[in-house]
Amino acid sequence: MQHPTQHRIVVLGAGYAGAVAAGRLARRLRPQDAAITLVNAEPHFVERVRMHQLATGQELRARPLDEMFAKTGVEVRIAQVTGVDTDRRTVSVTDPDGTGELAYDTLVYALGSAWNPQDVPGAAEHAHEIAGRPGALRLRERLAGLAAGRTVVVVGGGLTGLEAATEIAEARPDLDVTLTARGELGDWLSPKGRRHLRKVFHTLGITARENAAVTAVAADHVVTADGTSVPADVTVWTTGFAVHPLARATTLEVTDTGRIVVDATMRSVSHPDVYAVGDAALAAGPGGKPLRMSCASGVPTAWQAADAVAARLTGAKLPKVTPRYFNQCISLGRGQGLIQYVTADDRAVGAALTGRFAALYKELVCKSAAWGVANPTLGVPTRRRPVAPRTPEPAPTV
Repeated sequence: MQHPTQHRIVVLGAGYAGAVAAGRLARRLRPQDAAITLVNAEPHFVERVRMHQLATGQELRARPLDEMFAKTGVEVRIAQVTGVDTDRRTVSVTDPDGTGELAYDTLVYALGSAWNPQDVPGAAEHAHEIAGRPGALRLRERLAGLAAGRTVVVVGGGLTGLEAATEIAEARPDLDVTLTARGELGDWLSPKGRRHLRKVFHTLGITARENAAVTAVAADHVVTADGTSVPADVTVWTTGFAVHPLARATTLEVTDTGRIVVDATMRSVSHPDVYAVGDAALAAGPGGKPLRMSCASGVPTAWQAADAVAARLTGAKLPKVTPRYFNQCISLGRGQGLIQYVTADDRAVGAALTGRFAALYKELVCKSAAWGVANPTLGVPTRRRPVAPRTPEPAPTV
């Protein structure tokens, strides 16, 4: 039960960013000073980076949120977030018992993103997505019922598309798998990375249609920009993500795509009591370049936000670490992988790790990401600090 003097922190969303932020805050603040509530629609933590594995019939470890946050001081509330009133500082939620309202002093917005059909005709009606567990399970059922020789088209040549196409082709070598890319296959990778990618595609029998943006999706085919009809008994759509629409309905300053504009500490530039992390935030990396939507961006922004909230509440020094990138980790089925090393602002360099060792490396990264949710300070002992007396803060400037 909350005490009237406790600082109320509400975290919306228990993906990588939200779960890490909640757990890290619980390890930075004394429970008698701060009441932390984590709100999520599903009772389990979902390893989003493994949805292509789930779609191909692999079983993933169950990670109940109530077990992950047991004895941490974080209260897990399983409910659907239906609204945020940033003027009244309240969150509206719906659960099996009905509707309710949560009041907050500090809000951490981490509702993340979903698939983006990009208004392509037929995509929403006929394509499958793997941005979340429900979509991956629907695709899993569809693939399981697909007879040998049938066609699967993966639309999108980014990281998700590459992982989906190779996973499906490896799990179901009896299917005809095609990947369509708007540009050249792996055109953002180093020459070594591109060579390995093409080698794996050839080995797995995947057809790559390059410079072939899909302009329409039907029940049994897709159409590319040049008018070509490509047979597709199943279409998997992986062309990017769209953020949760809820932020647009608030008075928060957001971009034209609905991402919350934040400062270097992940605090809203328009509402100093709101922080945004992960895909929901438009956060700047090295050189001011926006961070891309990914787990690799979400976790560092969660660290930054949690440490900033704790610092402001306890009077400690604010963090001044700019999130940066080190590599892009791509699984190419269970037996092959590609680790593309990058600059701090995510541009490929010549070095890349490929093959079986890269697959093992990627698996270690996935396991480490899940471990990091349950261990948000990375196993380093922390001191829970008392919350200082509240004083009004000026609104942040951009």
